Amino acid sequence: MGGGNIHPLPPENNEQGNSSAENALVSASTVTVGNTNLSDAPVLFFVYFHKAFLAQLAELRRFATDAVVAGFFSRDLAGELCRKFEFLKLVYKYHSAAEDEVLFLALDARVKNVVSNYSLEHDGTDELFTSIFEWLHVLEEEIGSTSDVLRQVIVCIGTIQSSISQHMLKEERQVFPLLIEKFSFQEQASLVWQFICSVPAMVLEEFLPWMMSYLSHEEKTEVENCIKDVVPVEHSLQQVISSWLLENTQSSCVAPTKIMKGFQTNPSSSGCFQRFWQWSKKSLSVQDLGHSPINGLQIFQNAIEKDLREIHEGLGQAKSPSLLWDIDVLMARLNFLADVLVSYSNAFKKFFHPLLDEITDRRSSSTAKQFTIDGCLENFQRLLYKTDGKMRTDNFLLKLQEELESLIVQVTKQFYIQRTEVFPIISKNCNHEMQRQLLYTSVHVLPLGLLKCVILWFSAHLSEEESQSILHFLSSEDSSPRKPFARLLLQWFRFGYSGKTSVESFWKQLSLTFKVRCFCPKEEASGSRVDLNLCPGKKNKSSTCFLLKDPAAGDMCETPYSSRMNQQMLFSGKLNKPPPLHLPEFFGDKNMDDPSFIMDVKPIDLLFFFHKAMKMDLDYLVSGSARLAADFRFLGEFQQRFHMIKFLYQIHSDAEDEIAFPALEAKGQLKNISHSFSIDHELEIKHFDKVSFILNEMSELNMLVSSEADHHRKMKYERLCLSLQELCKSMHKLLSEHFQHEETELWGLFRECFAIEEQEKIIGCMLGRISGEILQDMIPWLMDSLTSDEQHAAMSLWRQATRKTMFVEWLTEWYNGHSIQEEAGEANNDPFGDSDPLEIVWNYLFEGVSVGDRGNFVEISETDYFTGFLDKPLGKTAPDKNVEVGNREKEHQEISESKKICREADKKEDKEQTCSNCQIKNHAQAVPMTQKASQFGQSKKYEQLLTMCQEELAAMIRKISCDSSLDPQKKLYIRQNLLMSRWIISQRMYNLEPLTLSSNVETVPGHHPSYRDSHGLVFGCNHYKRSCKLLAPCCNQLFTCIRCHDEEADHSVDRKQIKKMMCMKCLLIQPVGANCSNTSCKLSMGKYFCKICKLYDDERKIYHCPYCNLCRVGKGLGIDYFHCMKCNACMSRSLVEHVCREKCLEDNCPICHEYIFTSSSPVKALPCGHLMHSTCFQEYTCSHYTCPVCSKSLGDMQVYFRMLDALLAEEKMPDEYSNKTQVILCNDCGRKGNAPYHWLYHKCTSCGSYNSRLL
Repeated sequence: MGGGNIHPLPPENNEQGNSSAENALVSASTVTVGNTNLSDAPVLFFVYFHKAFLAQLAELRRFATDAVVAGFFSRDLAGELCRKFEFLKLVYKYHSAAEDEVLFLALDARVKNVVSNYSLEHDGTDELFTSIFEWLHVLEEEIGSTSDVLRQVIVCIGTIQSSISQHMLKEERQVFPLLIEKFSFQEQASLVWQFICSVPAMVLEEFLPWMMSYLSHEEKTEVENCIKDVVPVEHSLQQVISSWLLENTQSSCVAPTKIMKGFQTNPSSSGCFQRFWQWSKKSLSVQDLGHSPINGLQIFQNAIEKDLREIHEGLGQAKSPSLLWDIDVLMARLNFLADVLVSYSNAFKKFFHPLLDEITDRRSSSTAKQFTIDGCLENFQRLLYKTDGKMRTDNFLLKLQEELESLIVQVTKQFYIQRTEVFPIISKNCNHEMQRQLLYTSVHVLPLGLLKCVILWFSAHLSEEESQSILHFLSSEDSSPRKPFARLLLQWFRFGYSGKTSVESFWKQLSLTFKVRCFCPKEEASGSRVDLNLCPGKKNKSSTCFLLKDPAAGDMCETPYSSRMNQQMLFSGKLNKPPPLHLPEFFGDKNMDDPSFIMDVKPIDLLFFFHKAMKMDLDYLVSGSARLAADFRFLGEFQQRFHMIKFLYQIHSDAEDEIAFPALEAKGQLKNISHSFSIDHELEIKHFDKVSFILNEMSELNMLVSSEADHHRKMKYERLCLSLQELCKSMHKLLSEHFQHEETELWGLFRECFAIEEQEKIIGCMLGRISGEILQDMIPWLMDSLTSDEQHAAMSLWRQATRKTMFVEWLTEWYNGHSIQEEAGEANNDPFGDSDPLEIVWNYLFEGVSVGDRGNFVEISETDYFTGFLDKPLGKTAPDKNVEVGNREKEHQEISESKKICREADKKEDKEQTCSNCQIKNHAQAVPMTQKASQFGQSKKYEQLLTMCQEELAAMIRKISCDSSLDPQKKLYIRQNLLMSRWIISQRMYNLEPLTLSSNVETVPGHHPSYRDSHGLVFGCNHYKRSCKLLAPCCNQLFTCIRCHDEEADHSVDRKQIKKMMCMKCLLIQPVGANCSNTSCKLSMGKYFCKICKLYDDERKIYHCPYCNLCRVGKGLGIDYFHCMKCNACMSRSLVEHVCREKCLEDNCPICHEYIFTSSSPVKALPCGHLMHSTCFQEYTCSHYTCPVCSKSLGDMQVYFRMLDALLAEEKMPDEYSNKTQVILCNDCGRKGNAPYHWLYHKCTSCGSYNSRLL
């Protein structure tokens, strides 16, 4: 159970295996997170958060796992777990907001197209935490089985772990190396400091000590030194951050180990609110005389109202052109006051409302709690954030003035309610000390950066008497246990009170700050870099686009803050998430089921049809993994389906990484846009490997076999099922989000940036790497998940991309054969594998052996049969592609329709007697057949089956039906084959006819073995090593291969018409197949068999190309060959970059004039795009160096041309020809020109080639 793993997973070789990919994916950067210290790169402060967050998750998961094993989990522990996840959700949301609004904005200004996908991934975490809160609530309410609910909690925690850890790992591999590389030390420090200044003080008080508690001693020292470099040189500020960082008092969110050991904790909230709440209950109703501190909030409210009205008046005046220069100041004031109102409202809900509930025992339905300005405030901020300088028209100013007027009305109403209902209650029931603590604690809701601005702004609105009162209040707090923070507030207030910064100066400084935040990224993107500053106290280095390097910015530059970051937290990211820019018009409003989408399909949409099919299979994996816990017999079907999904996803991701993504990034401004998706592919394949490991462990348990260790095996199986369920749900989350982000970010780009022809080329390159065996699985799998219209659209796109090939011909031949094979398989479903059905029936009826001990097929016990069923591939073996795609799985075919047969079993039982009457003939009719059976070598077995009377047959059927040792499927199988036994024997006698006639009638020509090696008795011919001959229907003769026929006969054979073959071992003529149908022989005709081409071979690597519809020598498409759809040719993967000529193979060799497409000789591709046989090329180049078709040079002829230069330099032309020139056409560059006169050699003046001709 160590480390929180329910079952150990295979080790991950990340050290060496990822290095090359990592270097390729991080824009060829040599910087990595692993080889960089925090002392050199302050931005790694966020990576230390990654470590702490993942460590806490692992700890909580281990705790839940231990609770499952122990079988005990109390309601209090569920509540404590819930609070810890609430804390993790809070800190992760602030971390995500900091990345979105600080790090990513800065990085996107310097490296485009990197951060958009990471921002999308941040949006998907809320539902992860929501699901775990729902299950923890069920635990708290003690609903249902505790162990079952705990398992769901573990699955949810595992899903959070997988999703967030993959996201963080991707950032550490791509984003942070770029930040380290593109930003100086001071710039990185500025980004970290802006994050610290943008997080509420009450969160920082909990966050910093929590993070430090999960770091080693060396890492803690590095963080302390980093903070000293990050925080401006301001003694009070340094003290505050250090006190939070090194706080000894443990937060309730720091040490879950105490809970795991059974310690009880206070269920109330923690941190700043917890300290205030515990203190307030001790002095709640103590009376004091004099002015109530809580009334000081009225001064604060008056200042807000006054400024809002001034701004409203200023907007009315700003319509005048002469006053437009002041609009920046007005907008800055509005942004600032909106931030203040949001923080004020949040503090009121967090501290004042709970205090009112405590005072009134929750009996008061205060209007203050019911009335809120959140909705109005959110609408107002949305209007502010979506504007820039170009949008500030008269209409916008009018709209802004209307919204501001509405906000003023709402704010005035809320303040009035608080003054009349809230403040009197607090003044009456709370003493002055409590009121001061309430105000002081409320200040912690503000981020440090905003807090400093608020103090400077508020101090300018106070009278002398009010200022002295505030100074007295802060001075008294300076003696409290948390005096560093109180001392910092006092210092800031004194600075504002000193009058060094006037109100006008304050607003101008603020307008500069907001202006740069809003517009600097756009200015930089257009090419004009702005001179930027970090934080005073650091060296004069240029930095990010958040603070302008201008002395007018003054003291406020020391504490920058991101207001958008806090709005993203409070309003769930609604304000700053514009719709994606790259989507097609139908995306978002419509889906693939919409008819308008079907009308607008483009070739690239084939990729996203694949996404839809994969999403359906992800749902299957989640439901199937849950089913396995109760039904271990389902394991075989699940394992086969999973391996097919894994294999198809590997093909899809490899094609995207190697073809689609490079094509997209080659489009100039789209560089880096797909790197994060490529990292996703790599990490998701590792996730598939983990599931494979678990399934292999489960299949090795052999749950169908009884043994003494049943209890131990059952416990292990349950743990494996839980691990499998967790992994499948995590994989569902990861891949679903991956597909969604890919469609959001890239789908529209592919559709918009590529013409139809370019899209067809991309799809063609991807399909050209997929072998026919894989297509036989992929096409039915894809079609099953699509609607009828989508199926027609997908196949139309597929045919369009392969229209210059033989794909439709192959598809027709394969589909016809596939349909016949499916019908045969449905009619004769064999639960005993490939065993002879007559052998099974005879052994069961006449040998008197039980199903568990009979013959060859009975040696397989039920467990061995089950295990064999798991390992049995679905179809043909896939090409050995472990070098290309990392140990590819075997090819799989569709799962047998056993359920369908079982459902129809009852119907078939009713018809069995009728079938027996139809198929069993009288004894006299069976005598000739027994004579033939004796020639076939099965006389004893066949004679007993043939001579069985109707009464004996009925008795045998009753015996089978009453046998409790047989499962229903096996009963059905034996009964069916018993009733069909006479017909089966008759068919075998028919196939025996040529042999029985051979002794009396003239034999079929060629009815004898042929040898490739007569001494070693190796069957075959000069062309192929094989164990069969083909019966040519055109001349009714047997030939070892089609080439042998064409060489001996005066005509060619149509391979599609060949229907029969002869086994060279038993000489039985039979239908074409991979193995001999004679049950006493069953010889394999060859390691390779193609039923389309009727090709057998036992020694070479051969594959059937579905686009040539021919067999080719090689390991297969996607391994060592690919098919070019334009050339309609299979080419080596080393020729990915080549000159395309449409249907270049469908031509004759220019030397020997043999048709190249069907030629079995190796072909040489020339640089110009033409082809010839390799042997012809070798002979031709002995005397020529130009293409016989287009006359271009066959290679680099520079050495030869320099030799000609030297030769001509030694020659002297006669005087009469020395000044003459000739007009030539260069065969290499295609340009005309003049060359000095010569009787043989003429050099092109453009490219220097002598491959030219006279005009």
